[in-house]
Amino acid sequence: MIFETAEKMKQFETGIFNILDDKKKELEKQGRSIYNFSVGTPDFEPPKEVMKAMSEACLNPDNYKYSLGDRDELLSAVVARYKNRYHTDIEKDEIMSVYGSQEGMAHIFLPLLNPGDVVLLPNPGYPIFSTGAFIADTTQWFYPLLEENNYLPDFKAIPDEIKKAAKVMVVSYPANPICVTAPDSFYEELIAFAKENNILIIHDNAYSDIIFDGREGKSFLSFEGAKEVGVEFYSLSKTYNFTGARMSFVIGKKEIISVFKKFRSQIDYGIFLPVQKGAVAALTSDDERIREQCRQYQERRDALCGGLREIGWNIPDSEGTMFAWGKVPEGFHNSAEFVMELMEKTGVICTPGSSFGSLGEGYVRFALVLPPAKIREAVQSIKESGILER
Repeated sequence: MIFETAEKMKQFETGIFNILDDKKKELEKQGRSIYNFSVGTPDFEPPKEVMKAMSEACLNPDNYKYSLGDRDELLSAVVARYKNRYHTDIEKDEIMSVYGSQEGMAHIFLPLLNPGDVVLLPNPGYPIFSTGAFIADTTQWFYPLLEENNYLPDFKAIPDEIKKAAKVMVVSYPANPICVTAPDSFYEELIAFAKENNILIIHDNAYSDIIFDGREGKSFLSFEGAKEVGVEFYSLSKTYNFTGARMSFVIGKKEIISVFKKFRSQIDYGIFLPVQKGAVAALTSDDERIREQCRQYQERRDALCGGLREIGWNIPDSEGTMFAWGKVPEGFHNSAEFVMELMEKTGVICTPGSSFGSLGEGYVRFALVLPPAKIREAVQSIKESGILER
């Protein structure tokens, strides 16, 4: 039997993380020391009360039934979290859960857009943004995020015909992979732009609790008028290290929440109840642990970015997220080739910027997932390899 897969599968190549992992295994077989900064999986533990709540819930056989939706205690915990953390009032009918922001972003375009509708997406940007838009057969228009504009979109540079045609714009700050934050004035301009052009905003808020140098992490929804024009993904993965449990929320404009709920009712039966119990424990836990974790991420950032600058590689300090972003060293022009050579010579694994869009070419991303001592070892390995002297 000869079976030909769908044409759209030609869009999907083997993921860069799989390629890097295969190379890592090859080096490990050689007995090499590996410093893996590629995948943004937190190495910190979830809060103990979260693990306890989830473990106890797993021992209750009633919790293995379909949940069929979000429990009231979970919605109440989200409401309280946004009130306490962002000083923002959220109603329960403005909230829904998804199996992580990755899954939610993959599906949210389907009930909102028709094939061919225009979506504005960041370049560089996290890959699921364009993947979700592609799955929904939309037309993607990439707005550039340039260093000279502080990696913020230039609304005036978007052509009038694109503004008129666009239905949705995806935004994410603090931004992965480019590791910058946005000032209050940006959100105000974004909301005005959305109202003027009748464009729905989807904001991915994964990293507002990992933000450095005294900056204040904020929610898009805390700005006046935001709930009139958009929704926000709020994830528990990075703040609470709840990554594998896959728990995120879509919050905001209730009409959007309603239609997305209706769509999802056709394809799933709700989040596993022990995961909901763990999420409640996370959302109602003490923020001091979150602040301490942020301080530790900043120590890692300082060890990596500062250490690399000391040996001649100018990686700027990340403003937020659990990543660092910088140009490949002089003498290299292809980020993927540089990453493979860096890995071969030093055992240090990072991600080529080309994985995040055409404007990511010439850059690399590091995930801050190793303790400072290991980071210093990695920096020393890079120094001793001579790769920066090419």
